[in-house]
Amino acid sequence: MRLIFLGTPEFAVPILERLLQDGHEVVAVYTRPEAAAGRGQRLTQSPVKRLAVERGLRVAQPTSLRPPQEVERLAQLQPEAIVLAAYGLLLPQAVLDVPPLGCLNVHPSLLPRHRGPSPVAAAILAGDEVTGVSIMLMDSGLDTGPVLAQRQLSIRDEDTTGSLTMRLAGLGAGLLSEVLPRWQRGELATQPQDEAKATYSQLIAKEAGEMDWHLPAPQLWRQVRAFQPWPGSYTWWRGRRLKILEAIPLPGGGGEVGRVVALGAGQPPAGVVTGEGVLGLRRVQLEGKRPLEIAEFLRGQRSFLGSQLPQPR
Repeated sequence: MRLIFLGTPEFAVPILERLLQDGHEVVAVYTRPEAAAGRGQRLTQSPVKRLAVERGLRVAQPTSLRPPQEVERLAQLQPEAIVLAAYGLLLPQAVLDVPPLGCLNVHPSLLPRHRGPSPVAAAILAGDEVTGVSIMLMDSGLDTGPVLAQRQLSIRDEDTTGSLTMRLAGLGAGLLSEVLPRWQRGELATQPQDEAKATYSQLIAKEAGEMDWHLPAPQLWRQVRAFQPWPGSYTWWRGRRLKILEAIPLPGGGGEVGRVVALGAGQPPAGVVTGEGVLGLRRVQLEGKRPLEIAEFLRGQRSFLGSQLPQPR
């Protein structure tokens, strides 16, 4: 099938790879313009652009697809369908109308649950036991189009947004591989979404990662996983940012909320008293230092035990 692919982050890479593996003619790859990243704020190519350049594919990086000239450039490529996976820009109706087989979006949730920009993190934060991918025929709404196919995936206790995203990417690539030829042959019917069951995820702000120790330990544990790798979960100790990289919720508690306490055998050696239970600390990173298992961190920072961690500023 003659396709245009739109995508930007790592989630989209396995999906583009599978399209190429399946022999589809990808006539162009649209991805977001280079963004500054890292301490040096150097312009960095998106993961999708790196793959596209490696495979010798045509790359386009408009800042918007709304200008008529951008729509015309895209239309001149004469795609049968457009495939989108975490592109990062809204498609105007003029673009949606270009391909005769429509625009298909690979969305990492079981729509209509967790529409919007952060569905993987939202599923972890909500404590969902199951998530999945949806292949959706796009319309002018935000993830509101009819669904062509879905596939479920269990969320593991150790899953972070990073690990779950890549598991969903592989699942989505496989499902899309099955859907495209059937859609081309007219073998699939669309299923409208149930608006009464719709939920929406939100963009996650960098400041959202600060730990509020008055929350229950299970909720903080989900936050640590949902905000890994970005924006990260953190607190403050001796005026420096302390990242909480891995943790586990534990029963019990008592004592002042935010107090770092020693834990017993079979548990992490340190935890923090929360509004409900204790958050056992497994791996942390003090600002300017490398990540450490909590036992190693305590050997270098003995005064950490017994200290009082602050509430959000």
